[in-house]
Amino acid sequence: MEFGIFLEFPVREGGTEKEAFDESFVLVNEAEKLGVDSLWLAEYHFSPGRVMASPITILSNIAARTERIRLGTAVMLLPLANPVRVAEEVATLDLVSGGRVEFGIGRGTFPNVHEGFNSPFSESRGRFEESLEIIIKAWTNETFSFEGEFYNLKDLTVTPKPYQEPHPPVRVGVTSAESFMTTGRLGYDILINPSRVFTLAGLKPEIDGYHQAWKDAGHAGRGKVGLRVPVYLSDDPEKAYDEPMESALFSMGRLSDRVASYAKYGGTTGNWGQEAETVKNMSYDDWFRDKVAYGTPEAVTEKLNSLTEELGLDQIMFEVNFGNKIDLDKQVNTLRLMMEQVVPNLNTRRVQI
Repeated sequence: MEFGIFLEFPVREGGTEKEAFDESFVLVNEAEKLGVDSLWLAEYHFSPGRVMASPITILSNIAARTERIRLGTAVMLLPLANPVRVAEEVATLDLVSGGRVEFGIGRGTFPNVHEGFNSPFSESRGRFEESLEIIIKAWTNETFSFEGEFYNLKDLTVTPKPYQEPHPPVRVGVTSAESFMTTGRLGYDILINPSRVFTLAGLKPEIDGYHQAWKDAGHAGRGKVGLRVPVYLSDDPEKAYDEPMESALFSMGRLSDRVASYAKYGGTTGNWGQEAETVKNMSYDDWFRDKVAYGTPEAVTEKLNSLTEELGLDQIMFEVNFGNKIDLDKQVNTLRLMMEQVVPNLNTRRVQI
């Protein structure tokens, strides 16, 4: 089992963008000191209150201030960027970090982000798959060519090559039901963000479908499954319930409103209107029970043990500031309790990475 921390680098209400970096680097330093296996950064655009537009730049800074922790993208939005440039930049990060990169990728969930980059959302699946093929070819071939619907490249020699051979581990972010089987057929490990669609326990049929699609496509071995889970810890069960409530309710409302805004948008998959209503109608108690792992170290240990066994997880990516409104000292406390009292007591074998 691998344990990673997911960070969004949010701007605190009344704070500055520079302070968002300073506060988040406190968590980075603590994660390195406490032995967290990996650190994962989102990619956000046109999202006021977040400064995560350039995760590779930030991870380069983190590579310089750490020695051990692995550096993950969760996720890089491939349809928005030139794949040759992505191959170059990720390989460079892998070299300067001594081979610590985890290449988490996705096509992007919300159409407005694609429109902002003049990349039609309806083309995102095709652009994602072509981009990934180009990046792998760039990393594993001295010279290569590619001819597709969106990209045509001839006799390219891309340098540098990654430090890790044949390349950094690839993990595909999934948020919709359709993405599980698609990614299984492609033969890549997955990072699950339950987000607007799933309860934690309700993921089992989708994960089973992913494994079956992997097998049916003839891939060897078994795909690894990572799960992003908001975590809040306190030795006092009442504080573990009350203290993260405001932040969680804010996130629930923000998610519901954003999903609802795309209910009539063409080119998307899933019923966004229904999904928005589901989130809107959930109470905090519903969210507490079905979407997060909040509680005392003992209670969270029990919940994560149950999820790991039921879902067959290989990785838990925990989030200590779900909703972006939790005080920094409380985030640090959750991180410390997670690594000192929860992780050592989980019924899993810690992987060496």
